[in-house]
Amino acid sequence: LKFSDIPTGIDGIFTVPTAGLAQILLFFGLVELAWLPASKYDGDYGVGWFGEDIKDPEEKARKLNVELNNGRAAMLGVIGNMVGEKLTGQTMYEQYAAGHISPFGDGQGVF
Repeated sequence: LKFSDIPTGIDGIFTVPTAGLAQILLFFGLVELAWLPASKYDGDYGVGWFGEDIKDPEEKARKLNVELNNGRAAMLGVIGNMVGEKLTGQTMYEQYAAGHISPFGDGQGVF
């Protein structure tokens, strides 16, 4: 299987062999459980902020919450892209390239 054989978008995951998906999941599991185990704070892997440890517990909790919320917002954005792809049959890049970025479906630009 060559990289060029895998289609873009969501359908690409269904062409990856099961053994390949298992390798990806095992690697993520290794990283999550063994290499960078989290502390009592979600998202705190003990590597600090740009290499500096945050001493103030309130500031550390605030920054970790900001990071978690940014991750949640990113997940919502990815889900929105996946829904748009399934509804239109085009990836996000294909939609932009074709000018299909109007929320009103008229194909006349942005609005």
